[in-house]
Parts: sequence; C-alpha cells; structure tokens
Amino acid sequence: MNIFVIMKRTFDTEEKINVSGGQIDDSGAEFIINPYDEYAIEEAIVLRDEHGGEVTVVTVGTEDSEKELRTALAMGADKAVLIDSEDVEETDQFTTATLLATYLKDQEVDIILGGNVAVDGGSGQVGPRVAEMLGMPSVTTITKLTVDGNTATIVRDVEGDEETVEVSLPVLVTATQGLNEPRYPSLPGIMKAKKKPLETLDLDDLDLEEEDVEAKTKTVEIFLPPQKQAGKILEGETDAQVKELVSLLKSEAKVI
Repeated sequence: MNIFVIMKRTFDTEEKINVSGGQIDDSGAEFIINPYDEYAIEEAIVLRDEHGGEVTVVTVGTEDSEKELRTALAMGADKAVLIDSEDVEETDQFTTATLLATYLKDQEVDIILGGNVAVDGGSGQVGPRVAEMLGMPSVTTITKLTVDGNTATIVRDVEGDEETVEVSLPVLVTATQGLNEPRYPSLPGIMKAKKKPLETLDLDDLDLEEEDVEAKTKTVEIFLPPQKQAGKILEGETDAQVKELVSLLKSEAKVI
C-alpha cells in the first residue's frame, strides 16, 4: 500500500502562549507533532506492517519542521517530504491544502491519513479540503480502520456515538483520540531516521506561483478571553439565598 500522512508542526499543548500586538507570540515555545497527527502516523505504520508498502509523511512549513518529520521517521515512517512555504507571505487552510493536494495528485495513493484537527488552529479543514481537491472520498473523526483489498471499513465518532461506513480506496481519513496509542520513537528508530530520505520541495518544484496558493482568509484580530471573575458564595437561610440568586441572575448575569 502507498500510505501518506499529512502532518502539522504545532506548539506543545503544555506551553503558555502569549498574544502580543494582536499576534500569537510563540517565541521560546517547544514545538511537537500535532497530537492528532500522531494517531494518523501510528495507524499508517500499523497498516504498512499489515499490508506491506511504505509510509510517507508530508508537511507544509519551514525548515524548522524537519525536526518533527525526523520524529515521524523515528516512529517508523519510511520517507518524509517537506513542502517549504517560506516564500508564501500569508497562509491559511486553503494554502496548506493546495500545496498538499498539488504534491499528492502526482503520487500513487491508496490511503491518506491526517489528524482530525490541529491543536493550534482547530479548524479541521485541511484534510477534507485535500480530499475534495483530489476528488476522493473522506471520512473524519475515525476511531477504527480496517482495510480488506480495495475496501476500507471505518468506525467514526459522531458526537458520542459511532457510525460504521464502508468506502472504496483511495480515501482520506482523519484520526481522533481512541484510534490507537501512538508509539514513542525507540533509540534504534531514532538512529535509523537519520538515514531515511527527507525531500524538500518548494513552489517551483510543484509548478505553482505564489498567487496560486495565497490565503483566501485574513485574520482580523487575535485576543485572549477575559479572565473569569471569582464566583459568589451565597449565605444565610435557603429562602434568602434563593431570593438573592434570582436577583443576581436578573441584575448581574441578566439571564432571566
């Protein structure tokens, strides 16, 4: 099987991110593989080990993303591809999806996996956009994946319940928590990753111009939510507390 994983480099979820001048200040933050993409990488390796073939991990970013790609290789992926977006001034989900789809359309693809969302943006758009651009079906929020010949049987999470679907390959799926338990890179895996191929492509390699991938959206403002105020503790008899609560809901909370 020819298995591809679309991956994103994100800041560690434990990091404290500041907003300065209407922009996210991530200077000094630790970056990692987007946690949902780790499920996709793990599932790709499991499929490869079961059916044969190879796993290629693809990301859009700058040369800083090479560290996360090497981590994916250390987990067990066979090859990595970095699509360098440094020359693109403004990027959004359209930009990322267009770059990925342009690369993938020239590949022999059986299945593409990605994370359901990225923890930094949380839009969940890139995977379905790529599938639409490639003209292939997509299934999101999957928690189980079985491939038999040219058919994939997929269980997906639907707001606390499950839905089972069958789809013909090629297909793009996005992974969510519960699909598997991602492995940690082993020391031998880390050593082998240094020798595995990591290809870097730019707009010229993909026969694209900057205007072909320019962002379709513009961020107007970024701000942190207001700090929560301390709650109030009502004291006294129950009847008095009820009257005070109703009064506060009317005068302060303005919900009744």
